[in-house]
Amino acid sequence: MTFLADCRARLAFDLLANTWNAVVIWALRDGPVRHGELKDRIGGISQKVLTETLRRLEFNGLVRRRAYAGSPPRVEYELTDLGRTLLAPIDAFGAWAFEHGDEVMAAQERHTRER
Repeated sequence: MTFLADCRARLAFDLLANTWNAVVIWALRDGPVRHGELKDRIGGISQKVLTETLRRLEFNGLVRRRAYAGSPPRVEYELTDLGRTLLAPIDAFGAWAFEHGDEVMAAQERHTRER
């Protein structure tokens, strides 16, 4: 099988290749969240990177941004139905990482020592 630039499998891999995409999707799994609360849920993400990630996910139809009038105005982010379809694969990948993470780190250490 050839992975062409417009291949659907490649599109899916690209969506999850960005570290923050999967993290933000997972952080939105329980429902709508305001930007500040979302940032608090995700350790180590900057304001700029969170905004860029949310825009990218919105562009791809995975996240919905809702603005509410008021004083002050507020914005919430939530997964779309399409975005929710990624929760199971992300969960499976996380389970794999939990089960095999030590093996991967050991391989990395062996490789580093052998060089």
